[in-house]
Amino acid sequence: MEVIKKKSNGILFVAVKGRLDANTASELEAEVAKDLANFQEIHLDFTDLIYLSSAGLRVLLSFHKSVSQKGGKLVILHPCDEVMEILSMTGFADFLEIEW
Repeated sequence: MEVIKKKSNGILFVAVKGRLDANTASELEAEVAKDLANFQEIHLDFTDLIYLSSAGLRVLLSFHKSVSQKGGKLVILHPCDEVMEILSMTGFADFLEIEW
């Protein structure tokens, strides 16, 4: 997995490439945690994410809770069909903001 962060206009943009699974979820969590306190809005770009496991879902839930407590939001950008199917089947699509 590759994580690329960019900060712009008070928003933390994080591009995630590859697989977000049990082997890589802690890496994403650690990278975002470095900046989490400074941002109320996080945009995760999933354009190049090819797989999302339950460990990845746990990280998304953690990010969502953290920013929601501050009145912010977590936005998922451009998930592929496979990742979108996982988000839908697990109910995450019901409470996460998803932009195509």
